[in-house]
Amino acid sequence: TAKFTSALDIPVEFVKKNVKLRGKLHQVTEKGLEVEHVPISVPFVTSIQRKWQAQGVLLVRLGGVELAPSGTAWLRQELKPKQALWFQLLGREDLALECLVLVNKGRFLSVCLNEEILRRGLGRTARIEGLHHESRLYWKLHKRLLRAELKALRKRQGIWKEESYSERTGDLLSSNKLVRTLKQFASWLRSAVQR
Repeated sequence: TAKFTSALDIPVEFVKKNVKLRGKLHQVTEKGLEVEHVPISVPFVTSIQRKWQAQGVLLVRLGGVELAPSGTAWLRQELKPKQALWFQLLGREDLALECLVLVNKGRFLSVCLNEEILRRGLGRTARIEGLHHESRLYWKLHKRLLRAELKALRKRQGIWKEESYSERTGDLLSSNKLVRTLKQFASWLRSAVQR
């Protein structure tokens, strides 16, 4: 029933047991998601506790995901302030929490943002900080994240999108030394004619 306002407030046992916590999104930043922890409510006790609870937000990072700038933009577009979400603790690094973040989509469906970002090609898989790399959970999650990234790679989505033939040809021509020399000559010739 306690409200956590800092990553250091969360007991080590919670992190070790990978406890799921509920929260409300405040905003999406370059560093991660700023989430207000929403504690379990007990009717009479909660109303008394609210008077003494401190205000603050937790910095939640998507565990196992290295976000591309397009991934941050997508999160800002998809997630709304005050939106409810669940975050499963995977690790704690300084004042940030490495988590699996789940968002409800409809009545019975929830989406793991970590996987969704990778499935759309808006990031790459990374080491899951805080989880011991020999643990069963680490490899289970890492396998799920790699599968999601592979889907984007096969569909050539997001950061895996290949340039079209005309884009590649244009890039090759613009970087060609002869073409650059001809462009410089043409601009010199234009300026000489205008004088």
